[in-house]
Amino acid sequence: MKHIVAGIVAHVDAGKTTLSEAMLYRTGELRKLGRVDKGDAFLDPDALEKKRGITIFSHQASLKYNQLELTLLDTPGHVDFATQTEQVLDVLDYAILVVSATDGVQGYTRTLWRLLEHYHVPTFIFINKIDANGVDKKQVLTQLQAVLSEGCIDFGSAASNDEISTDIPEESTEEIAMQDDTVLDGFLNSGELSGATVQQLIKERKVFPCYFGSALKVEGVDNFLAGLERWTSEKETSAEFGARVFKISHDEKGERLTWVRVTSGVLPNKTVLVKDQKANQLRIYNGAKFEVSPEVSAGGVCAITGLIDTHPGMGLGIEKNGGHPTIQPVLNYRVDSKDNDIHACLTALRQLEDEDPQLHVSWSSHLQEIRVQIMGEIQLEILQQLLLQRFNLDIDFGEGSILYKETITQKVEGVGHFEPLRHYAEVHLLMEPAPVGSGLSFESQCSLDVLGRNWQHQVETNLNSKEHLGVLTGSPITDMKISLVGGKASNVHSVGGDFREATWRAVRQGLMMLKGVGACELLEPWYKFRLEVGQDQVGRAMNDIQQMHGSFDPPEMTTVDKVNSDVAMTTLTGAAPVSEMQGYSREVTAYTHGQGQLECIIDGYRPCHNAEEVIKSFEYDPVSDLENTPDSVFCAHGAGYPVPWDEVPEMAHVAYLYPFGG
Repeated sequence: MKHIVAGIVAHVDAGKTTLSEAMLYRTGELRKLGRVDKGDAFLDPDALEKKRGITIFSHQASLKYNQLELTLLDTPGHVDFATQTEQVLDVLDYAILVVSATDGVQGYTRTLWRLLEHYHVPTFIFINKIDANGVDKKQVLTQLQAVLSEGCIDFGSAASNDEISTDIPEESTEEIAMQDDTVLDGFLNSGELSGATVQQLIKERKVFPCYFGSALKVEGVDNFLAGLERWTSEKETSAEFGARVFKISHDEKGERLTWVRVTSGVLPNKTVLVKDQKANQLRIYNGAKFEVSPEVSAGGVCAITGLIDTHPGMGLGIEKNGGHPTIQPVLNYRVDSKDNDIHACLTALRQLEDEDPQLHVSWSSHLQEIRVQIMGEIQLEILQQLLLQRFNLDIDFGEGSILYKETITQKVEGVGHFEPLRHYAEVHLLMEPAPVGSGLSFESQCSLDVLGRNWQHQVETNLNSKEHLGVLTGSPITDMKISLVGGKASNVHSVGGDFREATWRAVRQGLMMLKGVGACELLEPWYKFRLEVGQDQVGRAMNDIQQMHGSFDPPEMTTVDKVNSDVAMTTLTGAAPVSEMQGYSREVTAYTHGQGQLECIIDGYRPCHNAEEVIKSFEYDPVSDLENTPDSVFCAHGAGYPVPWDEVPEMAHVAYLYPFGG
């Protein structure tokens, strides 16, 4: 029996959960088909999911099809819950991307595709709603090849809706071979393409098998299942235990669950996994129900009780920790606790942050204020309902603010010196601009003869141990490469904490140097949008986008059937700052009388369109931010004394490798 873990991903309303239901129904796991819109879907068991008719949390189900044992992980389809989807991708063997034949590749579909590429997940594509009026199968496939990959190839047309076939359509064979030069050479010489070769091309993300059907009518589903059985292959694993955490949740009794994919070896019950914490139960979930298992083998997915120090992305056993999530929230909201105890609100939000670390719950004791970071208004509504449903807390949120970031536009060598009496450390960091969206990276270019391995490790650890803030608005810094290029320790006086102080001060000192020459840059989040309006409203829409400092591609004319009459609509696609587009969907609804539609997805950070205005509004003084000081401490006459950041270069004990301006 071949065991595969596959995640189902899609843009909202593409039919993702409906396909999951159809697959479970056709394999005998369900006696009747549930409906998302009727609130009885097997994989949407949560009360909020039933109420809203959308998937909010990822859920697990299992099915068997001939020699294939498939663990399905259903994921949210709304962009506001993209962080939940991203958590799952790191533990998948394969992904099933559902694309609506009536809507084609939408904005969030592209985002999902980039995520699947980032996590190197081989992907099968199910083109749903193929039975809808006016659908051109060839046109949909052409769009997939143009927008996603040329490797999107028809695997399902060798069978009709009532047949099952694992044969590849004859016209697709050469297309598959063309995705790899070596394979193509072999194919041209022999005229044959082995099944193992096709499996390998799929695994290497060079080929993406495409199947067509209607999940609601259960058409094409058997053929799709047959394709999954034929063209997937298990990962090779070692005998030593390893697992990756991908989700934290709490059951109806409040018990904390750590969801893991066992990547190698075997996980027996009662195993000590983290800091003397052992697995009390290994639960194998199927929808809302579960069975307790004595052990889980490689390839298995389970929820573990008894662990408190775990988080999504964490590696257990021989498995290493995963990387940082690529999707980050861009909005910040203040919590209005109303008549509730503020600390009860904080406790509840900390539990929700445990489940979704991207909430970034922060508490200011000075302001007696809680803030959360989120993706959008739908997530805000769900958060409000969760607090009421699970914790009986009726709360509101203040007006949202934008989460800005900062970066640099030229390199600088920052220096931090920390030398109170009987302490000593000096650190030199080269800070350089990095590609947009790359975040922060750290490395050492320093010889061990200059600074010992232990001290270099201290520098790297402390660079990674906090969120470093910029000096324009105090927002997090990003898109920067930081290299250790020099430093000095004392055999007598240096301790680890000294290098923490020197390292953090070096980052800030370098930023202050750049601020002085205008080489610090404020970044803001941008939306990529798709706006559909009537032809007579195009002028208004284009003017609005220009007023919002956005840009757009040439308008596209479409004809849609609304209330049984042809209505000419125009689609605008483009990008604009999040700060300007907030609340615009309500305006669109108003001026199009409910006929227009605005879809926005986060498109990363770009230089702020009104940086001067924003920086002024923050009134941030980097020198007064004592927790993030750019100044250093030197020693003279047996006592330490502070030295302002701009005087540090001439007093540094180690020579500069990259003199400023040189």
